[in-house]
Amino acid sequence: MHKRENPMSPINSTSTNANASVSPAENGLIDSLSLLSSEKTVQELIQQPLVHGNDDHLFEFSEALRTVAKALRRVMEVKASAQAEACEWKRKYELERARNLLLEQKGGCFSELNVERAGNSVNKTESSDENSDQCELCNGKDDICAREVLRDGETDSDSCAVPNKMTRKASFKLSWCCKGEKNDRHKHDIVSFEKGNISTAERSSKQISLKWESPPQTVLILTKPNSASVRLLCLEMVRWLKEQKKINIFVEPRVKAELLTESSYYSFVQTWIDENDLLLLQTKVDLIVTLGGDGTVLWAASMFKGPVPPIVPFSLGSLGFMTPFYSEHYRENLSAILLGPISITLRHRLQCHIIRDAAKSEYEIEGPMLVLNEVTIDRGISSFLTNLECYCDNSFVTRVQGDGLILSTTSGSTAYSLAAGGSMVHHQVPGILFTPICPHSLSFRPLILPEHVTLRVVVPLNSSRSGHAWVSFDGKNRKQLAPGDALVCSMAPWPVPTACQIDSTSDFLRSIHDGLHWNIRKTQSPRDT
Repeated sequence: MHKRENPMSPINSTSTNANASVSPAENGLIDSLSLLSSEKTVQELIQQPLVHGNDDHLFEFSEALRTVAKALRRVMEVKASAQAEACEWKRKYELERARNLLLEQKGGCFSELNVERAGNSVNKTESSDENSDQCELCNGKDDICAREVLRDGETDSDSCAVPNKMTRKASFKLSWCCKGEKNDRHKHDIVSFEKGNISTAERSSKQISLKWESPPQTVLILTKPNSASVRLLCLEMVRWLKEQKKINIFVEPRVKAELLTESSYYSFVQTWIDENDLLLLQTKVDLIVTLGGDGTVLWAASMFKGPVPPIVPFSLGSLGFMTPFYSEHYRENLSAILLGPISITLRHRLQCHIIRDAAKSEYEIEGPMLVLNEVTIDRGISSFLTNLECYCDNSFVTRVQGDGLILSTTSGSTAYSLAAGGSMVHHQVPGILFTPICPHSLSFRPLILPEHVTLRVVVPLNSSRSGHAWVSFDGKNRKQLAPGDALVCSMAPWPVPTACQIDSTSDFLRSIHDGLHWNIRKTQSPRDT
């Protein structure tokens, strides 16, 4: 049990007197370094052995010091999280400012052109409300709540053209499509998208439609390695996309070497050289095609730390819950997808940071690590049970004693979480799965928490026997957590959009029927009368 701090304890009276002697201005200058030094002092006092013969007041004093140490640790973690968020906003601001300066240098009439287009977008939105537009994907029977997207490089008769040397990304718009009566038309318009990038703050139960406003020009093809059938399909698909669809092709360096080994005809295929080129890949690719299983989809998502282009996953693996398309029909499927509109599923990712106990400032954090399936904390090779303290938005949840803990997205509900006893959850249900691994308690059942919360898992400082824990992200990048280290997880702002064969629900039900043979049994014979 966690003891609450006694307001009459000696440590509280001491801290009160100390604060009374410091002016408010001086209190405002206390930074994370002073907090860290205070915490180290408290830890040294805690580690000193007790003298035999003393009364119980020393034990209460020690518990009070532990409470202060935990409070200081929480302050450090909150400041680290705030600092990381501030750095991300600063980076976005600098990118936007640099883009605006570049556009101003290219043409002085660009700002006026933007204002005119913004007015046209508002007029189009108002006219769409009056005319009650219908969804092309759903045969014109469903409600649409759409938002216009600014298209780069457009020219008007009364305005000048904006030069653009590089290939422009395809622009598109997203629409809500649902069956039934029209109601709350703009209530669920919560998806933001700009210049081919998708971000979202929350999800809706409605099916999402993607409609191209300019045709896709560049496709990235990712393949499963060490597979002869995948290699042959990649050769055929690259040739077909280039000759029949006039599409620019990007592949991995490994795949380009394989293509050139096959024939010099594939010299038109593009790739990247280093990490800097990989970071710029998002600005060039309109569509991603994966040839493999769910692992290939996870690899595709891990390549993009920010916005992710729409992914078309073809099933060429052993078991796939995210790969609804069959490779033998790739021509028909890709032709329909390049033409549009298409149904997509927004698969959210978890954003994780590690805060080390030995960190000297709030700037020393590891991450972010983005996961599409799950983040797992386990006991590693230790024979002892793992001991973890879990918090949800700074509220204590529980102490995990067992083999470990799984924090999963709803897309990962059919992966490790399902094997550990968690429930299967539809991809569009907003939530984070909290699933223990072999808990040391029969009453420890899995939870589904809201997706807007921030989860914090801490290895307690007094973990003497269990010692360290290990954390892995989508089964990779395994890291060790020492006593005092904390893992902070929240929902990432950039989802992974995947194309649907039919729609999100139909694809999900088909995957659990075909992949897991869910509730398949022999039909009961009729009882003789």
